[in-house]
Amino acid sequence: MAVVKEDVYPKKILEYMEGYLVSKTLFAACELGVFDLLQDSQRPLATAEVAQALDSSEDGMDRLLSACAGLELLTTQPTTDGQVLYSNTEMSSMFLTKSSPRSLYHSIDYNSNTMYLCWHYLTNAVREGKNQYERAFGVSSKDLFEAMYRSDEEMVKFMQLMNSIWNICGRDVVMAFDLSPFKSVYDLGGCSGALARQCVQIYPDCNVTIFDLPKVVHMSREHFPSDDRIHFHEGDFFKDSLPEADLYILARILHDWTDERNVELLTKIHQSCSPGGGVLLVEALLSEDNTGPLTAQLYSLNMLVQTEGRERKGSEYAALLTKAGFTTVHIHKTGKVYDAVLALM
Repeated sequence: MAVVKEDVYPKKILEYMEGYLVSKTLFAACELGVFDLLQDSQRPLATAEVAQALDSSEDGMDRLLSACAGLELLTTQPTTDGQVLYSNTEMSSMFLTKSSPRSLYHSIDYNSNTMYLCWHYLTNAVREGKNQYERAFGVSSKDLFEAMYRSDEEMVKFMQLMNSIWNICGRDVVMAFDLSPFKSVYDLGGCSGALARQCVQIYPDCNVTIFDLPKVVHMSREHFPSDDRIHFHEGDFFKDSLPEADLYILARILHDWTDERNVELLTKIHQSCSPGGGVLLVEALLSEDNTGPLTAQLYSLNMLVQTEGRERKGSEYAALLTKAGFTTVHIHKTGKVYDAVLALM
């Protein structure tokens, strides 16, 4: 039996136990518009000014701004009359304001209002081994698509989330391998085309088509800016035939599904692929020895509470690809959230 020293301070355990306090502080500040207001003001603001502008209590806002300063999301400037003025940090201006091209605002909104509610039932998910959409939202999860997109607003929110992710991580995964030999590219489940735009910027000679459900294509055309270099093809990649292409991209698709569904899809891609072509998988890869990365491990729990799938190791994706008929598999760790796996015929 291990002996615990009485003077040991459980710093890490306390941080983990109260980690949700940090998340909800960030979520609340974004939802209230704190960072947008400070960005637009172009000068440091006092608590009373922020509270009045955002229709909040001065006491509550004072505590929120102080906590954001403690989290290094805001900088402080004391005045001679005893007040404290607040400004955005460079990081907050870049990633927490809606107007920034690298904004994570929509990702934060989705985390706060969708993922957080599902995670309340993580214990149930672990016990039952299935997602918790029905408990969290009262929506049957028999049709995963209908469960995840409970309304048009929810769908647009999720698509904006995808855009924000690829604005930050897209270039790394697209440049993980030399994709210039592939001229015709189909991005399966590519939403509004945020990752596709990264492709055409880096490889201007490639022709990229988004293959997604009719409702997603409609929403993309209605709510997101068009790009003449990006085309759309309506369809269900599980049910409909796939057009022939040199390269298929599956970015954050396979982690939604079981091994059986994934082999089904990958086999379909293999049969449709041009000679010498391949498929690029973009996923958060788990380490082979189960030691991390922590982000991917937590994402795998998120797949449990939200989907039928899981995050996987590189070797597990390689096995799925080999089973589907691909002969050569290359794995590239980017050192960031998402990694790349390229499989060739």
